[in-house]
Amino acid sequence: MMDSAPLPRPGAAGGDLATPFPPLGRRLCEVIENRASGGYRVFSLRDERGPAPEAGQFYMLAAERRWGERGGRPFLPRALSVADAKPGPSGVRLDFLIEGVGPGTARLCSLEVGEAVWVNGPLGNSFSEPRDLAPGAAGAILVGGGIGIAPLALLRRRLSSRGVPTQILLGFRDRQHSGGLDDLFSNCQLGLASDDGHLGERAYVTELLAAMLEGDDAASAAVYSCGPPAMLEAVRAMCAARGVACELALESPMACGFGACFGCAVPLADGGYMRLCVDGPVVNGQRLAAVGQPPALDAEASARGSRV
Repeated sequence: MMDSAPLPRPGAAGGDLATPFPPLGRRLCEVIENRASGGYRVFSLRDERGPAPEAGQFYMLAAERRWGERGGRPFLPRALSVADAKPGPSGVRLDFLIEGVGPGTARLCSLEVGEAVWVNGPLGNSFSEPRDLAPGAAGAILVGGGIGIAPLALLRRRLSSRGVPTQILLGFRDRQHSGGLDDLFSNCQLGLASDDGHLGERAYVTELLAAMLEGDDAASAAVYSCGPPAMLEAVRAMCAARGVACELALESPMACGFGACFGCAVPLADGGYMRLCVDGPVVNGQRLAAVGQPPALDAEASARGSRV
């Protein structure tokens, strides 16, 4: 089902794979599952018309019903990274990892099977192949923090299907702000860390990365990361100091998802800005002087998994 106001296609692409374009306009997708996953939730949509996304891309989502405040003002769509995508005979199953931190994400957390969600996507670019980031990079190190583990789950599946050696490091704040492991990283060997020690080592996940990059062969792997801005900045700075290629999936508030509002603009190392929704959200670490938190449109900017 098409909305009456079609949206422009994004023009970004990443890696050596063609980034799929979404159909013009938003479309309704049915909720086929919604389950708890630790302190988060995983909900699944059936997309009958859109292409399968690449790892790192995101969707703009809005519930068909009850999408607004009591006074009648509608919420902006929420930008969420896709955590998994499985094509099937009736369409593509899309899985999203989400945390309810405000009214919009709380509404998405409460979706029931059979409800419908307005969807626009897949949007943005995707992660590159390790060899495209650095000629000597034969493997990958995935570093995720909190809800930011979402796009790395799909990336892990894609790398595994291509036979790319992959190591996975995930970190969480505490038990309330952790989840997604059994749903998105089952049967995986993981390096885990948590601030309170409830999961894995009592440490920051960047400490696990630092230990992994101490060897002489550190440059043989490319680093891919998504998580809170402070974590991403630590990853960027660490990789820059050690000469290790990295790509970061950045978070930013987004109102439109196709470059019109400039709400997701971030500064670049050589001056100027880029719009994460069309030129990202995946960015080569060398393009950034630092990763900082841009001004937020609302309190839910960091909950999209994004994405990012």
